[in-house]
Amino acid sequence: MSVLLRYFKPYALYILLAIVLLFGQASCDLALPDLMSDIVNDGITTGNTSYIISTGFKMLGVALISASCTVTVGFLGARAAAGVCRGLRRDVFISVEGFSNAELDRFSTSSLITRTTNDITQIQMLIVMMIRMVFYAPIMAVGGILHALAKDKSMSWIIALAVALLFMVVFSMFSLVMPKFQVVQKLIDRLNLVVRENLEGLLVVRAFDTQTFEENRFDTVNRDLTKTNLFVNRTMSGMMPAMMLIMNLITLLVVWVGSNQVSGFQMEVGDMMAYMQYVMQIIMAFLMMSMMFIMIPRAIVSINRVVEVLQTKSSITDARQTLCPDKIRGVVESRHVSFRYPGGDGDVLSDISFTALPGQITAFIGATGSGKSTLVNLLPRFYDVTGGEILIDGVNIKDWPLHKLRQNLGFVPQKGVLFSGTIRSNLAYGDRTAGEEQIERSARTAQAMEFIESKPDLFDTLIAQGGGNVSGGQKQRLSIARALVKNAPINIFDDSFSALDFKTDAKLRKALKEETGGTTQFLVAQRISTIMNADQIIVLDHGKMVGRGTHRELMADCKVYREIALSQLSEEELQ
Repeated sequence: MSVLLRYFKPYALYILLAIVLLFGQASCDLALPDLMSDIVNDGITTGNTSYIISTGFKMLGVALISASCTVTVGFLGARAAAGVCRGLRRDVFISVEGFSNAELDRFSTSSLITRTTNDITQIQMLIVMMIRMVFYAPIMAVGGILHALAKDKSMSWIIALAVALLFMVVFSMFSLVMPKFQVVQKLIDRLNLVVRENLEGLLVVRAFDTQTFEENRFDTVNRDLTKTNLFVNRTMSGMMPAMMLIMNLITLLVVWVGSNQVSGFQMEVGDMMAYMQYVMQIIMAFLMMSMMFIMIPRAIVSINRVVEVLQTKSSITDARQTLCPDKIRGVVESRHVSFRYPGGDGDVLSDISFTALPGQITAFIGATGSGKSTLVNLLPRFYDVTGGEILIDGVNIKDWPLHKLRQNLGFVPQKGVLFSGTIRSNLAYGDRTAGEEQIERSARTAQAMEFIESKPDLFDTLIAQGGGNVSGGQKQRLSIARALVKNAPINIFDDSFSALDFKTDAKLRKALKEETGGTTQFLVAQRISTIMNADQIIVLDHGKMVGRGTHRELMADCKVYREIALSQLSEEELQ
């Protein structure tokens, strides 16, 4: 909870002013029954019209002041709650951006979305309710009791009975509902997961005609969430009738006991009416407190989930000392590198050693699951090595500031990712200062100009969310062009040519050699034809390096490489 306090500091004045106004509002509301009592006792019973009018205007003035306080408190509460939650959303987003893949895998994307949206909304609702009620309700409850006792102490047992009944109702509701709130948030996570998977894999779902299966999967989660929400809502809906029943019974009791006292001249009619008003105020105060008690458990669950994200530190830590050179050459060394996924049973990479030089293409090939993509993902520190070290220009990448390290890397992921916007905004994503010439040259090198020029708006053509309005091959070419615009000394292409036809693949590789010949290039590929001309080829098998050399050397010396090559091309084509 202490983590959240700093978010309230900018709005401390708002909250303090709201508290002062709440005291004023409560004082006004508590004064009204007394004024009403005076009108009845001193005005109506004596027929003093002028007193009735003057006191009535006083009541009107007090009511207007109370209404003004209510409106102002509502405004201040809304501003404070919105500001606090804006800061929370910002910091949660920034925290998630700094997570390594290990933390992202731990929380899951759907859960992080729920925490950033639904959970923070719950916190916002709680803040608004607490600012409006957390001070007002206790003041009204205590003030109502004191004013009622001041009118008549003989009926104090009625107030004690009312308070006892109200406590029983609130405690019962609290005990039943609280355990369900955590369940609700987890079910929302699950629902988001199912919806997200279904939307992202909609083509697969349709291709396999599994709509019914997905509908049933969604329906199962939806029913569980609905069932839990219904239990919570039904339980909470019973609170209001219970409170109203208690209020009506207590009112009847006050009228019955009070009428006997009035008939015995022990109490005035106005005092009895005021007493009834105070009892109602006490009950309403407890009703407000019970609403807070119902909201607080759910909000606490949400607070804990949000704080968990804020307190989670990335396993990828930034370097405390800057040991990297100002201008890098791009010499990359892998020294006995091993890697194991968090919680994994064994190493997925074991004792990988090689050196990649500027102007050279280092290619990785191997069967699916051999660790090719994992290996290149270690260079930008998406994960950290668990054994050995990776060096750039003789400096361990852990000693590089993350922004400096990634600033010098051009990365094209296995799955091309585009952002909503235009082709230009996507290509300039890595270098916002890139000029038109640089963007066009990179697009031409990536063999993307053909389809760009077919668009009426050229580089201003809109790209849908996730690149949904371009083909897989076009998406890959735009991703490659984006990396080239960055003009980094080290480029990583993680199976980035898989969606390209052989002709485009060949033209792209030729253009890359001409444009980026002086850079250090890492190329992950499944096609032998893509890597045949690489300066060195590293063959991986079950996370181990089983071969290293040129195409000719590996054909002669590496059994695994030769088997992969012959499965794709003939002996003549491999010469």
